[in-house]
Amino acid sequence: METELKLSLDAADLPRLLSHPLLGSSLEPQRLLNTYFDTPALDLQARRMAVRERLAGTQWLLTVKTAGRSENGLSRRQEWEGPTTPGALQFDALVDDVTLAADLMALRPALQPLFATDFERQRWVLEHDGARIEVALDQGRIHVPGTPLNEHLLELELELLAGPESGLSTLAAALRQTAQGAIALTPNDTSKAQRGMALWERSR
Repeated sequence: METELKLSLDAADLPRLLSHPLLGSSLEPQRLLNTYFDTPALDLQARRMAVRERLAGTQWLLTVKTAGRSENGLSRRQEWEGPTTPGALQFDALVDDVTLAADLMALRPALQPLFATDFERQRWVLEHDGARIEVALDQGRIHVPGTPLNEHLLELELELLAGPESGLSTLAAALRQTAQGAIALTPNDTSKAQRGMALWERSR
């Protein structure tokens, strides 16, 4: 189960955010290349799910996410992720929900790439208000391969690793306050997959 708070921000506020004393030095930045799949009939969208292949450094990962629910930027959803071979989409080796794995394997022959995201991620792991939280700053783009359609991507994700969920909102409040003045970190309920799907639909 993944619990995270997604926040939008303005590029003009980036320098103040990155100089925030709570953040300090980030872990090694990583470029993430992601391809999202669905069937021509959009069966995954109908089930409010996302299937993604990710290249992180030299490692390929397969991810399955359920939509769960999202309110004021805070989302709770099931997620499975593990090493993969590009194009294998071996859901039965990844998903421990037998029924869901079987459903995905049945859809696998019809799955095709629809859209992609390409971004750099900076990460921090913080202890705050009794919680352990991963802070991820993503900067890049969402695009539909083979078309000129693309959107800028800039967002901050706070993912709960351990401890009380309330730590996410108190950390967000703390990050909004900087020595140079408050910055806008706006809760956002729209996932990268939802944004990518909306972009892909424009290409049809």
